[in-house]
Amino acid sequence: MDQDGLTGACGIRVVCREDEDYPAWLRRIYEPPPLLWAAGRLRAEEGAFSVAVVGARAATPRGLAFARMLASELAAAGLTVVSGLARGIDTAAHQGALEAGGRTVAVLGCGLDQVYPKENAALARRIAQEGAVVSEFPPGTGPWKQNFPRRNRTIAGWARATVVVEAGVKSGALHTARAALEEGREVMAVPGHPSEPNAGGTNALLRDGAGLVRDAADVLAELGLPAPARPAPAAEDEVLRAVRRGSAAAVDEIAGRCRLALPELLARLSELELSGVVRRLPGGLFVRS
Repeated sequence: MDQDGLTGACGIRVVCREDEDYPAWLRRIYEPPPLLWAAGRLRAEEGAFSVAVVGARAATPRGLAFARMLASELAAAGLTVVSGLARGIDTAAHQGALEAGGRTVAVLGCGLDQVYPKENAALARRIAQEGAVVSEFPPGTGPWKQNFPRRNRTIAGWARATVVVEAGVKSGALHTARAALEEGREVMAVPGHPSEPNAGGTNALLRDGAGLVRDAADVLAELGLPAPARPAPAAEDEVLRAVRRGSAAAVDEIAGRCRLALPELLARLSELELSGVVRRLPGGLFVRS
């Protein structure tokens, strides 16, 4: 098997627009792709229960943690998480859905034999086993810049709604949001502080009428679906043990109490903060709620 892509061993096949398992919601867009190369299982009617989760490639630890948690909760609620396998938010969304034992679909801007970025080749193979990896570009097509607007349009067309987690004012994720709007699909965004570069695009979407997303419950409410139960953090969580009640601590002090690398620690602190069991205080301090 090709270590940088998907091959026949993953069951790649060509699906025509007229085939029964061609995604029904994608078929409804203006000039849908006539062919899809697919590895994994396609479900023609899953568009009604699919949400695209997209965002910045150069995402913040907080954004990555949020995307992972959001996708996990959406997948646990029975929704298919659709994204583009790019670095950053896309990768976190796919990982979150898989961690919940759910279904995720990766739409590529290159041929399936040339997974991009290469470090996501193993993730692509796992997605092909649990969900589907698809492309409208034939094998041999490289990840050329002009391919990605078409890829983004396919992501938007696949799903009932698109959620943008982090995006600067020139982010490619905004192309996906615009494509969704053009097709009459729901568009939602996660707010960010005005000083954060990765919040410029999402805050602009909210200003222009996008739905506000604070958690999976907001997405499900927008789609008229019941909210999921939020699982309690595991009691044995190493980071949770390192953050104490009544005694705020800085990140370096918390790092000294556990054995995680700084990026992983920051991501976990963000997850705990989003879950409401840890509070962030002024000065970059953290304390148990």
